[in-house]
Amino acid sequence: MSVSMRDLDPAFQGAGQKAGIEVWRIENFSPAPIPKSSIGKFFTGDSYIVLKTTALKTGALRHDIHYWLGKDTSQDEAGTAAVKTVELDAALGGRAVQYREVQGHETEKFLSYFKPCIIPQEGGVASGFKHVEAEEHITRLFVCRGKHVVHVKEVPFARSSLNHDDIYILDTKSKIFQFNGSNSSIQERAKALEVVQYIKDTYHDGTCEVATVEDGRLMADADSGEFWGFFGGFAPLPRKTANAEDKTDTSDIKKLFCVEKGQANPIEGDTLNREILDTNKCYILDCGVEVFVWMGRTTSLDDRKVASGAAEEMIRSSERPKSQMIRIIEGFETVPFRSKFDTWTQETNTTVSEDGRGRVAALLQRQGVNVRGLMKAAPPKEELQAFIDCTGNLQVWRVNGQEKILLQAADHSKFYSGDCYLFQYSYPGEEKEEVLIGTWFGKQSVEEERASAVSMASKMVESMKFVPAQARIYEGKEPLQFFVIMQSFIVFKGGISSGYKKYIAEKEFDDDTYNENGLALFRIQGSGPENMQAIQVDPVASSLNSSYCYILHNDSSVFTWIGNLATSTDQELVERQLDLIKPNLQTRALKEGSESEQFWELLGGKAEYSSQKLTKEPESDPHLFSCTFAKDNLKVTEIYNFTQDDLMTEDIFVVDCHSEIFVWVGQEVVPKNKLLALTIGEKFIEKDSLLEKLSPEAPIYVIMEGGEPSFFTRFFTSWDSSKSAMHGNSFQRKLKIVKNGGTPVADKPKRRTPASYGGRASVPDKSQQRSRSMSFSPDRVRVRGRSPAFNALAATFENQNARNLSTPPPVVRKLYPRSVTPDSAKLAPKSSAIASRSALFEQLKTPPQESLIPKSIKASPKTAESPAPESNSKGKEEKKENDKEEEKSMSSRIESLTIQEDAKEGVEDEEDLPAYPYERLKTTSPDPITDIDVTRREAYLSSEEFKEKFGMTKEAFYKLPKWKQNKFKMAVQLF
Repeated sequence: MSVSMRDLDPAFQGAGQKAGIEVWRIENFSPAPIPKSSIGKFFTGDSYIVLKTTALKTGALRHDIHYWLGKDTSQDEAGTAAVKTVELDAALGGRAVQYREVQGHETEKFLSYFKPCIIPQEGGVASGFKHVEAEEHITRLFVCRGKHVVHVKEVPFARSSLNHDDIYILDTKSKIFQFNGSNSSIQERAKALEVVQYIKDTYHDGTCEVATVEDGRLMADADSGEFWGFFGGFAPLPRKTANAEDKTDTSDIKKLFCVEKGQANPIEGDTLNREILDTNKCYILDCGVEVFVWMGRTTSLDDRKVASGAAEEMIRSSERPKSQMIRIIEGFETVPFRSKFDTWTQETNTTVSEDGRGRVAALLQRQGVNVRGLMKAAPPKEELQAFIDCTGNLQVWRVNGQEKILLQAADHSKFYSGDCYLFQYSYPGEEKEEVLIGTWFGKQSVEEERASAVSMASKMVESMKFVPAQARIYEGKEPLQFFVIMQSFIVFKGGISSGYKKYIAEKEFDDDTYNENGLALFRIQGSGPENMQAIQVDPVASSLNSSYCYILHNDSSVFTWIGNLATSTDQELVERQLDLIKPNLQTRALKEGSESEQFWELLGGKAEYSSQKLTKEPESDPHLFSCTFAKDNLKVTEIYNFTQDDLMTEDIFVVDCHSEIFVWVGQEVVPKNKLLALTIGEKFIEKDSLLEKLSPEAPIYVIMEGGEPSFFTRFFTSWDSSKSAMHGNSFQRKLKIVKNGGTPVADKPKRRTPASYGGRASVPDKSQQRSRSMSFSPDRVRVRGRSPAFNALAATFENQNARNLSTPPPVVRKLYPRSVTPDSAKLAPKSSAIASRSALFEQLKTPPQESLIPKSIKASPKTAESPAPESNSKGKEEKKENDKEEEKSMSSRIESLTIQEDAKEGVEDEEDLPAYPYERLKTTSPDPITDIDVTRREAYLSSEEFKEKFGMTKEAFYKLPKWKQNKFKMAVQLF
């Protein structure tokens, strides 16, 4: 599209450069900007242009342009608004979607910009009308329609305006009445109350009374009597008579026209497909209620204006006031437009569009206009956040046929690709304990066990009164929350469940289930110790990728392979995963390009492999849908510019962010539909309302009202948990808020559930303990193990509630055992814990650790010198204070001991080791020392020779990460 400066109105210079709403009113056939304080006020005699700019996750700006026509606006002003809208689109680079809005028949997207409603005022600029607040309040009657956004229209103040189907608001001088027609829904009544609040704040300074009147209650209460008194007393209401405005064009017509020389010529044909549309022409697609104008990318500005005029004339001549006209540029077609075609092959060429956008920007820049917003912004570098606390209690079961088997703590994060798993994770939320119950399906798992897993998970949620959130997760599509919960996650090939074994036997497939003494190759991935995975892949060279690190082992050898594009973090993760996969064998580290013959032999020879990092489905901007599910048929309605108030307790909603699907279920939803929530999520993916090619294996969450986790509420600009604590349906809740001045009133305060989150179990089992590092520091001593007794004692004294959500812990190691028993919610007192741990020390008989155990705890000076208590209450207070001092003292000593042990474990083995010369210790020595630990050759060097070879002391060396230690050892042939 060719653009010249004379085509661009000066009023549009600098428009659309940042997110928000901009409004122009047509005055003397030119757009005049409206001040921010007046945005949302419309006059019936005027025409307006509204620009909505939205900042997307990609860093780009999306523009939607609407031109609004008041019922009393002149035809000339309406035509000017239509033409100027095309010009504004050109100024923005020619890719905005343009909507025609007629007063009383606005699109839901337009009304969503001005929640809760717009109430146009009489008058306009053409008539010289100046809005002045009336000295005397005028009683007005409004009708409200809409479940998600409210269409408000002023009607004559007469009994004949009322009916049983709609909701009415009577605005009097001292009181606002809401009349609820008997056939209106609860959701419509609740939405109308938002309009009541708006009228109260706008026209009464928030001080008048509010009353509701129920249709059919006659004179049952004083408010009803007062309401009917304004209409001369009660009388039966007439049935609603359909008028021209209420009639909806439901005809399913689809007629395509090509616009040439100002004429719309019909195109004959039984089917619609993308190939019909020519990039050099403009087309009109008439669908009855919606009339689309499609403009080819190479069409001129004049061609586009002519096509828009032809569509206007088509609507006007057919007397369809409710028809909405939507203008679309080639390459940026909307979902509703594409859905009208039988076949649609998307051919978006954003490069061409960006070039055109750049030319417009350059043109304006030469005129001295700031065009920063017209240029494409760089995508924001957003760090992934899990939005879930990682110190909760975890239970994991493996599905075996129709049963589930509880896994030991050491196996919590070791899954098989042929099996299905259940997990229950309890963790501290912002106000109370949160629970997530989920299923994980391996790629090779059988359908029978998947169904069994879903059934068992649903029963677990139902048994807990639908309080927990529920997740359905497929292998390879795991969300970040899952990885953070599991932390060191390993996926083995094959399976050990009865269903998998039966399946491969019936199909006569080879059983490739992982064998720790067999040949296996693992790809290591993740972002740190709290999020790392080892995925077993086929042991062939083509499975390698230059962007990752790998572990390759057979019964006697272990190799680590470092890709040329792998980071230092990736190398650290390899060392950590070695502790879990092959902790007791010497490892040979190989860099890509310097592999040994044995390495390639194990992989069956060299082969081509990729260097591109594997990508997951990106998270897109969230969309909210209201869902109705009946007779296996799902109907959805998108809610634009959504907020928490759009979630109605009687309904089910879906938040779609492409990579994940969240099904929100209100408290007032019938139990039968609550059980269908997961099915609704699956149907939503199948329906693919946004035509975004949703993966059928995308994670699905079922979120119950009142238990919304942070990884759900993050999609809302603000979240008030007290709203879900209110009782009643949507209307009753909103009425309490309106009568309370707009503030939610919690009927019952939420009480935080007492729970311990010091680890994955409140009573750790000695056999199941395993050190679990939650923080990553390159300067930390890398220790592969420590005494179970010391870990148990340290875990007992750690501060169990000091962690904030998703906050990394201190450097001191903590124990996070992975098993939870039914009785684990009750913690034993610390005194008994000390006794049990002391007994454990005696049982283990480890004299070297004896000195590390505090034999006694000194009382604080205050305790020693305190006089006898004067009263029981005073004594209790002092005892509590003394307990805190003792606890603090013990915690500090344990912390000190932990740090000492970390340092000691790094160097203790060489304290009494004999020293040997370097020439006999190196791997290529002709006369090697035989009776040594070959994995720690450097430990047998004398201090002087060690410093000569490594350039540092042993103490400094052992503070390095393990992978860096190995790197130094390889350089001096000690690895």
